[in-house]
Amino acid sequence: MLNPGDMLTITQLVLIGLVIGVLIAAPTGPVNIVCVQRTLERGFWGGFTAGVGAVLADGLLATLTAFGVTAISGIISTYQQELQLIGGIVLIAFAVKLFTVEPKLAKKRNGTSLSELRRIVDWVPEGLRPALRFQIWRMIPHASAVPQTFFLTVLNPGAIFAFFTFFSGLGSFKIGPENYTQALIMVASVMTGSLMWWAVLAHLINKLRGRVNERRLKFINQGMAVLLFAFGGALFFQFATQTMGHGANTPALPAAPSSIVERSLLGHSM
Repeated sequence: MLNPGDMLTITQLVLIGLVIGVLIAAPTGPVNIVCVQRTLERGFWGGFTAGVGAVLADGLLATLTAFGVTAISGIISTYQQELQLIGGIVLIAFAVKLFTVEPKLAKKRNGTSLSELRRIVDWVPEGLRPALRFQIWRMIPHASAVPQTFFLTVLNPGAIFAFFTFFSGLGSFKIGPENYTQALIMVASVMTGSLMWWAVLAHLINKLRGRVNERRLKFINQGMAVLLFAFGGALFFQFATQTMGHGANTPALPAAPSSIVERSLLGHSM
């Protein structure tokens, strides 16, 4: 049974994790642009599903940060230039595709088409088919966006630096998780905060869909493609400057002797 002190610690970790999740997801970046574009073109579930890929990536980065700062920070530092190059290529390729594609607005529907979903989820047992009427299944037709936004987040050096900065700061102020259970609670809270952001963003943008036709959507897509191209170009510029030996001012990952959990355990054992 949890005592009041444990409940207070868990509540604190949950609140901190929710805030970190929102702060990581909220800044304007490639995934936010993809989420807005998908919502305008395909509705709430199209944008929300795009955000789910970022949520999974945030969970992965939070887990790696909480459980293995030293090893992961060394790997990231070693392959930072490669990450920038790959991330730049992915962003520019997506920008070119978004700029040239002819958008088609998805029609608004009052319910989910069971016959449409059955083609995608034939593996669902017959007895469970009625469950396909739940709205959450509307994510399935948009599932292709999940790996796309997952890799956009994982390959984004800014997101990686942000996680290491936040978690290193928690360790410095001794308010981070003190054991593996608390670390998992915090990771789950970070993912929940991130998910909340994407749900709110997709909901707000979906309210504007009625004012957008396909001609305007193409114009919006091209504007967003230019922004994505700029993000990719910035990564290429960082890669080029570091390759030529001018990357001395590039921020380094926060130094840490061990993971947050390991530091806390060591501190309790001394």
